[in-house]
Amino acid sequence: MPLLPRINPAVAASESKKDKLKAFMREWFLVNWKDLSCMAFVGAIAFGIYHSPVIITRTFPITFDATSGDIVYPQWAYPDRGWILPSWLAGLISIAIPIIIYIVAQIRIKSAWDASNAIIGTNWSVILASLFQVTLKQLVGGFRPYFLDVCMPDISLAKSHNKTGLNGVGFYQIMYTTEICTQPDPSRIQNAITSFPSGHTTAAFAGFGFLFLWLNAKLKVWADHKPAFWKLFLTFLPLLAAVLIAGSLTIDAAHNWYDILGGGFIGTIMAFASYRSTYAAVWDWRFNHLPLQETEAFRYGFDGDLDYGAQTLSMAAGWGGKKVRLPESSSAPVISTESTLRSGAEEIENLDANTRRKRRGPVGDEAV
Repeated sequence: MPLLPRINPAVAASESKKDKLKAFMREWFLVNWKDLSCMAFVGAIAFGIYHSPVIITRTFPITFDATSGDIVYPQWAYPDRGWILPSWLAGLISIAIPIIIYIVAQIRIKSAWDASNAIIGTNWSVILASLFQVTLKQLVGGFRPYFLDVCMPDISLAKSHNKTGLNGVGFYQIMYTTEICTQPDPSRIQNAITSFPSGHTTAAFAGFGFLFLWLNAKLKVWADHKPAFWKLFLTFLPLLAAVLIAGSLTIDAAHNWYDILGGGFIGTIMAFASYRSTYAAVWDWRFNHLPLQETEAFRYGFDGDLDYGAQTLSMAAGWGGKKVRLPESSSAPVISTESTLRSGAEEIENLDANTRRKRRGPVGDEAV
């Protein structure tokens, strides 16, 4: 009788993991390809707007007294020192650092859909915020603190370079336009007149603001128990990073204070909007750690004492225990407990209601 071929358990397990990964990637692409296409489209629009010519005309003062040469607005006369942090690097940091944290956190969370929602949500936040800020830059704009240093205005050009009719106008005829600038590089002029809002700050608060909300949800900082101090400290680190990026713009005089404030506001709004679009809640500690599915509605519990405890980084107060799914259906409740489970059915029957919480996890998130 011929012997059956031996199957190496390690090889079989490896192939099983590969099959699961392939199945997940296939499902992930089918679910997200429309979003990916739209993100690329919106990003391309933002890029095009950023590099398009400025259509507005602003005036700026040169002198108040022709004899003394006093500058009315010295806040626009700072030297152009260059940026401490280039704009491309600020954007990269605001996306890459949160993504790295999401991926590393999966060692504990073990949810590919959570990683997917966090990464996509962060990109949503930064892309939408970027679209808003570049549009405002082109249609509103404003002068950077180093504008006069870049412009190098020559008042004698006012008569021969006055297509707008706005040179030498206003009180004491001190107001002029960029037509009298002697800067030979048009791109530097455009950069110097598109100060509002700050792109650095917008991207920083969009990316790190999303990470702040994610850490609060996963560590259960503002939840149903007193957290450890290190969790509170860790949760606020992304906001510190965002504020440091914004603050650097006051050191190199790249932006006015209101540019930074406007960018921070836009980034924060987009972070909140994107987080709530990808997770079940923002501040509701019972659900804010759970990723939403595009093809299935999230059920916010059937009983007042029923919440969801899987997929958290925190292990305190009954959060983040092992998970056992009831076999009736894929959407059956998940029981979370801190003990080593003896068997699914036996453990579920013997859970002590006074010491453990019943929690159910999201649908279809156990495969990967």
